[in-house]
Amino acid sequence: MNDSTNGAGTESAQLSPESGYAATSSMPTDLVSDTPPVATSPTIGPSTPADPSVVPPPSVPSAPSVPVDPTGPAEPVVPSVPTEPVVDPAEPAEIEEPDLTPVAPAPAVNGGGNASSPKPRPQFPDPPPLESHGPARILAIVNQKGGVGKTTTAINLGASLAELGRRVLLVDFDPQASLTIGLGIDPLSLEATTYDMVIDRDVTAEDIRVKTAIDGMDLLPSDISLSGAEIQLVTEVARETTLARQLEALRPEYDLILIDCQPSLGLLTVNALTAADGVIIPLECEYFALRGLGFLVDKTIKTVQERINPRLKIEGILATMFDMRTLHAREILEEVVGRFGETVFHTVISRTVRFPETNKLGEPITTYAPNSVAAEAYRQLARELVGRLG
Repeated sequence: MNDSTNGAGTESAQLSPESGYAATSSMPTDLVSDTPPVATSPTIGPSTPADPSVVPPPSVPSAPSVPVDPTGPAEPVVPSVPTEPVVDPAEPAEIEEPDLTPVAPAPAVNGGGNASSPKPRPQFPDPPPLESHGPARILAIVNQKGGVGKTTTAINLGASLAELGRRVLLVDFDPQASLTIGLGIDPLSLEATTYDMVIDRDVTAEDIRVKTAIDGMDLLPSDISLSGAEIQLVTEVARETTLARQLEALRPEYDLILIDCQPSLGLLTVNALTAADGVIIPLECEYFALRGLGFLVDKTIKTVQERINPRLKIEGILATMFDMRTLHAREILEEVVGRFGETVFHTVISRTVRFPETNKLGEPITTYAPNSVAAEAYRQLARELVGRLG
């Protein structure tokens, strides 16, 4: 009995797939270990009889699984490319001063037209130290257009001249008192200012003079009261020479006196031009500033030269707030140089965020950022000015 059962089991296990399935699932595994795998039918519950006429489809062996890298194929290695340095948008990058002088028209080429040809910018050496001081040259920093850098030039040019061993007196002749505030002095704390100097005959320039934080540079401060001086001076005799009479007493003590004028061509500005030996005109490289320059030179300065102060001369036109990245600024500068030639300073003051910072802190850029491009530009201007004055 056992032998027949085992023989039947063996025979069932060796049937081909076409002959059906084994009648029992309790076949010993050691008897079928060498036979190929046979597909099995779906699971049939104990209550459902097996149907021998239903032949399931042959099983299809599945493809071997291939491990897949979840990260995907490696990206090709791209050589790193140098990028521009990251600049904080809250603080604009300082604009480098141009390496060339303002572009002036070159001689005509082959008899036709003018070609623009840049000239290498000259370098001005430090002047020799002075053995004595005075008498001072008085220079008025004038432009009837506001916001062109008059006060910034007065502060930083004065400080740069003091570094060269010159004794400098700054005169704040603007009711806004920007020069006074820009040097860290509160106008409201002063007992007397330039207003008292020009209105009260008992107050002299020496009475209102104050020391600044820069060694060798003093200040005649101003305040808002000066705005009423023009009306009060109208009835005065020789009202155009009021400032000149006051500064004359201080000439022997200084080498240079710089007057910061208000942005107008009123009586205060005429007083400054009458007292001055020369004029420095800061010029923003912008169209409207260029239009005003012609009126200042051809009308105001020429009228003062002819009627009041024949010794007055233009010492130089200073390009300020220059942005060499813009075509408009370069065109304006080229036009100014083409018209005024060597009157234009070789030094160009570029636009930088450092200047507003120094005005707020009340010190010149030569002490706030002594190694900056702007500080070196004003030192270059001071050397160039001393070279022009001789």
